[in-house]
Amino acid sequence: MRDFTKDHSALALNTATLGHNVDGAGAGWSPERTIDACAERGYGGIVFWRRELGARAAAIGAHARAAGVAVAGLCRTPFLVGPLAPVGTQAVMDDFRASIDMAAEVGAPVLTIVVGGVEPGTKGVARSLGLVTDRIAAALDHAAAQGVRLAIEPLHPVYAGDRSCLTTLRDALDICDRIGSPHLGVAVDVYHVWWDTDLPAQLARAGERILGYHLCDWLAGTRDVLLDRGMMGDGVADLKGLRAAVEGAGYDGLCEVEIFSADNWWKRDPGEVLDTIVTRFRTVC
Repeated sequence: MRDFTKDHSALALNTATLGHNVDGAGAGWSPERTIDACAERGYGGIVFWRRELGARAAAIGAHARAAGVAVAGLCRTPFLVGPLAPVGTQAVMDDFRASIDMAAEVGAPVLTIVVGGVEPGTKGVARSLGLVTDRIAAALDHAAAQGVRLAIEPLHPVYAGDRSCLTTLRDALDICDRIGSPHLGVAVDVYHVWWDTDLPAQLARAGERILGYHLCDWLAGTRDVLLDRGMMGDGVADLKGLRAAVEGAGYDGLCEVEIFSADNWWKRDPGEVLDTIVTRFRTVC
């Protein structure tokens, strides 16, 4: 396992950690200011959300590269199914392709997929997962042409109804197996998988298909399952054990900190948050 105690160049910031994925949250730093602050602290990468980039994706990507900070990925596709997805297959696929185009424009090698919840008019998850598989397969040629790999991210089962009918790494890898494309893999987020006793076996199965590893912690006293994630070390997840399994499967990429924390970390000075991340990354991750 890599030693991060003296080298945190494998550390990446997902800008949601500063509240940038939600209108009006956080301190409102520009992408450029966030990039510069990461560069000053030795972060190796950054991951943006589409809403931050707007029509400026190419310029923001160029700023990051000039600062020596890799654009590690982009969040995210639209929901592909479920009550929060665009209405109609054509609208879903148009937005899906637009997200791929934005990833290419900003220079992100990976686009994260959060699949969406149970499709209206259906029960259970089987039909929804079938639609997810079909829609990912239909977008892969476009992703390959743009040089973007797609990473399916399973979410914690608490989100199954509206945000992700895909709740285990096993099911995500089953989709990868059915599609069989080198441009498709998975993202492993501590918040969503820490509880899964089958995880070590599934990580070994995933191997080189792990395209991202996301860090945070699960608070024992979580008050809001969407917006009360913990800073690494403040919760109950076995962070070192998880990373050992991820790296044992062959992953040696950036470790992306993604903390949704409306009532705690989003209210703090972003500099304090970035400094705390460095300290925790070196000591507890």
